[in-house]
Amino acid sequence: MIKKISEDEARQINPLNLAFIGDTVWEAFVRDKIFPQFMGHSAAVLHKVCVEFVRAEAQSDAIEALLGELSEEEVRIFKRGRNQKSGHVPRNTILADYRRATGFEALMGFLYLTGQSERLNHLMTLAFEAVKPEELN
Repeated sequence: MIKKISEDEARQINPLNLAFIGDTVWEAFVRDKIFPQFMGHSAAVLHKVCVEFVRAEAQSDAIEALLGELSEEEVRIFKRGRNQKSGHVPRNTILADYRRATGFEALMGFLYLTGQSERLNHLMTLAFEAVKPEELN
């Protein structure tokens, strides 16, 4: 577990580093949510289901669904992440989706590092429900 830091300290962190942590936090959340439903399946099936949530397009859709729920500060953090140029966009990924996904991950990383676990869990739950494929209902 990473030691909680202040919001001022977190604002000083490069948004791509916030996204690095946020990516891990989001994927762990998704795995925790899907595992009970798919624990009898192979690891390959678990991975395939997880990818449906953690790919850039899904994260882009998730942040779009969350925007109305975010505080001004959270929107600023999202935009800092979204506007940061990483220099690399995965194949078969739309640049706009990739950037929004990076912003989503940066926000998740910020909330995690600042110890805002209740808010983080609330937003991740909303995001999960927003992008959950129909067959998982």
